[in-house]
Amino acid sequence: MIVFDLVCSSAHRFEAWFGSSADYEDQRQRGLLACPVCNSAEVGKAVMAPAVPAKSNQKAEKASLANDDPMARLLMLQRAFEANSDYVGDRFAEEARAIHRNGETRSVHGEASAEEVKALHDEGVPLLPLPFRPRARSDA
Repeated sequence: MIVFDLVCSSAHRFEAWFGSSADYEDQRQRGLLACPVCNSAEVGKAVMAPAVPAKSNQKAEKASLANDDPMARLLMLQRAFEANSDYVGDRFAEEARAIHRNGETRSVHGEASAEEVKALHDEGVPLLPLPFRPRARSDA
């Protein structure tokens, strides 16, 4: 058996067990994988740290810097989110509204004014502020 960390298009992260890597690929190609939170079928492998056991004659060290460092965890979250989301820049309000109206499950991120955010919220469009600045925006 093998366990994979999976992530859906809405950035929900979860674990799944498979008989082998080939079993995972087979289920993914046949569309049998779904997010347990939002039921999205757009599921892929999340970035995982390898589980390397410590030598038995040495003191065990922490598994990963990401386990200790909140900034490292945030960077990992940002990379996973941006890999599974489309950057739409200042068209965020229009894109989010259209996605909500059409019942799509696509994930987007971008910029919106306080007034646009309030209007989206009042219309029932689900959205969350990001705890980081998108790299697409940072590199501009």
